[in-house]
Amino acid sequence: MRVASLLPSATETLFALGVEPVGVSHSCDHPPAACELPTLTSTVVDHADRSAADIDEQMRAVDGAVYDLDEERLAALDPDLLVTQATCDVCAVDASEVRAAAERLDPAPDVLACDPHSFADALDDVVRIGEAVDATDAASALRGDLRDRVDAVRERAERAVADEGRPRVAVLDWTDPPIRAGHWVRDMVELAGGDPAFQPDGPSEPVAWDDVREVDPEALVVAPCGFDRDRAVDAVGDLAARPGFDDLAAVRRDRAYAVDGNGLFNRPSHRLVDSLEALFACLHPEHAATPPAAHDRIARVDAAATPSVRADGG
Repeated sequence: MRVASLLPSATETLFALGVEPVGVSHSCDHPPAACELPTLTSTVVDHADRSAADIDEQMRAVDGAVYDLDEERLAALDPDLLVTQATCDVCAVDASEVRAAAERLDPAPDVLACDPHSFADALDDVVRIGEAVDATDAASALRGDLRDRVDAVRERAERAVADEGRPRVAVLDWTDPPIRAGHWVRDMVELAGGDPAFQPDGPSEPVAWDDVREVDPEALVVAPCGFDRDRAVDAVGDLAARPGFDDLAAVRRDRAYAVDGNGLFNRPSHRLVDSLEALFACLHPEHAATPPAAHDRIARVDAAATPSVRADGG
């Protein structure tokens, strides 16, 4: 089967199932082999080396579509199936545009639109994608492995909560303006033994800095959408410059983290279980099998972060 993936999380899952797409989106960068495949999308927004505020300003200034689909190249690849998403209009080509483009192709490929809004939804998409590409056995095996790993985190979290209670947690997926992470993140915080009350029960949404200060999180995880760890460290500077940052309990307790959002948290693939394990390490490091210092996608923000941010890998 010839599959084109317009969604980074779907590309990751396809490779995990042993299916190499014939084409991918411009954002597909994992595994590394995905970077060698024909690219089917582009964006008018310049993300490279830009600050969170600059990218936000560009997004707001776009008049029309943020993403373009190369229908000519798509037609040349002659796919049987297009995998896209309907969860977030600012993350990838809109599913309605993909369906319209598919109808213009001859023959028209099938379209699978992933639309996860919870942690369970994201993991169930492994099975949905597997069924769509005739890889049900591989999908079932992967889903079973993921279930075992989630159960292991759940058991550790139960012991940690019994010992320490549930820390107040804030997970941000943007910093200027601050945006609290939604969708599957609330479930992940609860599974990892944290208090999920700060995270929205729905899509990610802007949050006032005063509201962050009022919650006074005991663990702060900053995972900007599309940023790697080093850029996340830089983005924490947006928060560190705000009044009261050093007074947050998370900062005072050395439980403030800059995280590779591009590799963790942002993409609802099977790798969300990696994210869950990393989150547990941030919330309950004494109980984690692998402490934050061992995660190369996590940097702990120095308690003396204002006015410039310093971080280390532990």
